[in-house]
Amino acid sequence: MTESEYTIQKIKNGTVIDHLPYLTHLWLVGKILKFHKLDEPVLIASKLKGENGYKGVIKVENKALTQDEYNKIAIIAPDATVNIIENYRVVDKKKVELPDVLEGIVKCANEGCITNNERWAKSKLNVLDRKPLELKCHYCEHTFGRDNVYIL
Repeated sequence: MTESEYTIQKIKNGTVIDHLPYLTHLWLVGKILKFHKLDEPVLIASKLKGENGYKGVIKVENKALTQDEYNKIAIIAPDATVNIIENYRVVDKKKVELPDVLEGIVKCANEGCITNNERWAKSKLNVLDRKPLELKCHYCEHTFGRDNVYIL
């Protein structure tokens, strides 16, 4: 079977996340979506030939992303596209985009930050730059990039 002969099964209703970096990011998205807790079918395809090299795709039947899931995917895969599927058709397609402020979804990289030491303190990070990613903690003013991001 040649590369052009592979097909990926369509889903009737759900979400397709496309243009994911094809290795580690697929599993990080799986962790964000909590694949291990889903009762619905999940399709993960990696190393698919795309316009700009290889990519990964995740399809989840009967799943709509929460805003937090959407924001977390935007952090780790800023070039991803989310497609909403209804009755086997794409009814909405959008590129992921980070909001200006991330609350409660990313840990501050400063271990001394109050958000890492007090249960009541919820992380709040300002997005200073999207490419390359640069975040600044609202509380301790520590700045850090994608390499130091820990998604909650």
